[in-house]
Amino acid sequence: QVRLVESGGGLVQPGGSLRLSCAASGSIFSINGMGWYRQAPGKARETVAVTTRGGSTNYADSVKGRFTISRDNANNTVYLQMNSLKPEDTAVYYCNAGVTRWYFGALREYDYWGQGTQVTVSS
Repeated sequence: QVRLVESGGGLVQPGGSLRLSCAASGSIFSINGMGWYRQAPGKARETVAVTTRGGSTNYADSVKGRFTISRDNANNTVYLQMNSLKPEDTAVYYCNAGVTRWYFGALREYDYWGQGTQVTVSS
């Protein structure tokens, strides 16, 4: 089985910074795409930032220039550096990973989610 564990959320004032981490562990052959998503109360889950194994990145327009996604392939970890935080960034942030693992003698890709970490931006 595979597990994603997020950390780094919390309460921060507007204009502040936070760094989220997500570490994947378990029966992993390789990890392909990794990303961060968020869901605010009463809203649908949205993509924040995604990255490929090769390091290509893509961001939601609302976070471009403020958030940076990065990954450590050796340690199966993805990060989200969040700067210049705004109250509208308040949400539960979820980590996602496309994990390739062995399944009855064949390699298959599965989609995994972390449990979520709360980010609250408020004065």
